[in-house]
Amino acid sequence: MIPAVSVVVALVAGVVIPTLEARDPGDPLFLAFSGGPDAAREVLGVIAAATISVTGLVFSNTLVVLQLVNSSFSPRMLDGFLRSRVVQGTLAIFLSTFVFALTVTRYVWNTREGDDGFVPRLSITIAFVMVLTCLGFFLAFIRHILSSMKVANVVSTIGTETLNLAKEMYPVHEDVDTHAQGPTWSPRPGDPRQEVCTGRTGNIVWFDYRRLLAWAAENDAVVTIDRSVGEFIVEGQCIMRVWREGEVSDRDCTQLNDAVGVRLERTMTQDVGFGVRQLVDIADRSLSPGTNDPTTTVQAIQELHRVLRYLVTCVEPSPYIADEEGDVRVVHRPQEITGFIDESLGEILNYAEGQAQVPGVMRDMVEDLLIASVDRYRPTLERWRARLAEELQGQDA
Repeated sequence: MIPAVSVVVALVAGVVIPTLEARDPGDPLFLAFSGGPDAAREVLGVIAAATISVTGLVFSNTLVVLQLVNSSFSPRMLDGFLRSRVVQGTLAIFLSTFVFALTVTRYVWNTREGDDGFVPRLSITIAFVMVLTCLGFFLAFIRHILSSMKVANVVSTIGTETLNLAKEMYPVHEDVDTHAQGPTWSPRPGDPRQEVCTGRTGNIVWFDYRRLLAWAAENDAVVTIDRSVGEFIVEGQCIMRVWREGEVSDRDCTQLNDAVGVRLERTMTQDVGFGVRQLVDIADRSLSPGTNDPTTTVQAIQELHRVLRYLVTCVEPSPYIADEEGDVRVVHRPQEITGFIDESLGEILNYAEGQAQVPGVMRDMVEDLLIASVDRYRPTLERWRARLAEELQGQDA
């Protein structure tokens, strides 16, 4: 998105600025370009050729890093790299400089008899400044590429992003009265309901709860969501139910479906489980026979430890969302924290069979989580502590 917008802005600027200069040439600015038409064309040509060449180099390096990330870490990390502001900014400044230089070249002209003509001095000076900016972004891009190849940086970035999202999605802690989170609701036998089916296939990446709440309040209904964020749905599957008198029109179904974000790939919009999934994938792949890098697995476990230590101190959000009058209008299914614990420990322990380092680190993590955890997650953690103890005893035998 950023590169596309920058190209449009550069194209418009490359037309507007020289046009304004031609209408009112005025005195040239201090340090502005002072050459003639031939020199101006040569400078702009060099700028355009150099920037498009380096743009190709940037694309090539980006593809190499994407291939490395896909093969060494997890293919689900590609989106995070492409969303990097450094990558997008580098492509944006190089493409915009190329377009600006080409556009300004159209306004440089001279007479056949000599060097008299028009030279958009301010525009050429701006192009030169953009080249210096390209140099700065290129250095930042190289640094970003080198950083992206370090396992510790990659794992830490995913862990930080997951932890920040967890704090946003699970803000209620143990010391908060959970009974004050809102009223409850359950259907009565015989209450009329209608299914709302999705017309798309993919992963649920977000729900617009405000839109669902507004629709339910306006239509005096209760909407129960049958799926959680991160789940995969197929076209035609029921995604929610509407409890009210009267038919749900096609227009209503469209409005309700528009309140659900469905993408081919999971994202970190509301999906804490996707961050956990990426860290588990890195740990699993590093334990594969082709990689055999338990130290990377330990780094991934340490980031999972950081995320889970926060989550086990939290209370899952209430599934009931009420309107301003206190009436429950939306019933949803938050991602379960116990599911994050099982996902983090189950797969890694399965692939860590025979590893001397990994089970011990996982045991230490579970012991610490038991210290920090609220009571509702302790049975799950106790179960995993017992299983890890059996695994370690089997290794010692």
